[in-house]
Amino acid sequence: MKRSFDRRQVLMLGAGAAAIAALGIPGGPAYAKNDYEEVIAKFTGGKTPTPSKVKLDLPEIAENGNTVPMTVSVESPMTPQSHVTDVLVVTDGNPRAGVATFHFSPASGIAEANTRIRLATSQNIIAVAKMNDGSFFTASKAVKVTIGGCGG
Repeated sequence: MKRSFDRRQVLMLGAGAAAIAALGIPGGPAYAKNDYEEVIAKFTGGKTPTPSKVKLDLPEIAENGNTVPMTVSVESPMTPQSHVTDVLVVTDGNPRAGVATFHFSPASGIAEANTRIRLATSQNIIAVAKMNDGSFFTASKAVKVTIGGCGG
């Protein structure tokens, strides 16, 4: 199906593009800001997570950033008195920080999740676990991406 534009539509498109350029409004994925620190602060309510109990299992070198295997686990008895409720996984190098959020309960048995993630470039992956008592624990791991990734 061929689409044609009349003179008025072309002038309006041109005027809109000129206005965006004149105002300096950034757009597109090249201007995306990674706000991983804000995402973590929102998740923890401003509390500082303690670096312990969380384990991230990722390759040190990922040959393909489009599919990087990841396992995140948290040391916890997973009883009604002491258990993991949520685990947030973020990156500091992707256009968007959030990778995944996993939800657990005592019925989960163990606090562990396996998945594959997409990484744009070499970067740090950070996991933050929330416990039922309101405490937070964290771990991070650097992954070097050799090819692929979000950016191609």
